[in-house]
Amino acid sequence: MEIIITDLTRFSNPAIVCIAGINIATNECIRPLPYIATDECLRLNILPGSKLDGDFQQNTTRGLPHDEDNSYNSLRYNGACTAAEFYQVLNNTTVTSISDGFDYLFPEGGKVIPYTNTPQQSIITLKVQASQIRIVKDSFSHGKIKLNLLDNDGRRFTYLPITDLGFYNYAIRHFDDNDFPERINAFIDSQTDLYLRVGLSGRYSNNGRDGYWLQINGIYTFPNFDAEIRSYY
Repeated sequence: MEIIITDLTRFSNPAIVCIAGINIATNECIRPLPYIATDECLRLNILPGSKLDGDFQQNTTRGLPHDEDNSYNSLRYNGACTAAEFYQVLNNTTVTSISDGFDYLFPEGGKVIPYTNTPQQSIITLKVQASQIRIVKDSFSHGKIKLNLLDNDGRRFTYLPITDLGFYNYAIRHFDDNDFPERINAFIDSQTDLYLRVGLSGRYSNNGRDGYWLQINGIYTFPNFDAEIRSYY
């Protein structure tokens, strides 16, 4: 089975990354497990839009909402897809809103789905206008960035963690620049189409809220992308 990588997300452990992709034939999302070593991603230059071929088998160890988990054998890198293919795979998997995609009506200011309301999936694709998002600095953690979002259903989500590896590395390099994050927000504003890959964390409890927490796995612009963000260097 061949998948197109749509998610390349960081962990607190920099030695591994989480990847996920879409089977272009079925629109099924696949998250290969075990997680990929960062050195292997660097060696193969695995980035969003890369094509990976492998023998995947659903892994139910974690259970819902991480229905995308798949064990794999013989993972092979098949080069990069075209911009048109990447656009199509994102467009084919879009939902109307975060609440719609996870079948949970988020309250104002909410960013966690209680474990008692476990959804059927842990990654969705959302198409929005550039004016609906803003990247902001994390006031409490130097080098990290967050995302504010006005969703298509009118709900506001603030300070969502950005786990997109490319954006994380970009922020580390430019956090102290005088024009950061204004420069990257201006670039996003200049683009025609914008897609977000929105994910859920594993279950954990924070300040009395126990469940699955929203995170931004991927931020993709069309027709152009920032070449520095979509590289390792």
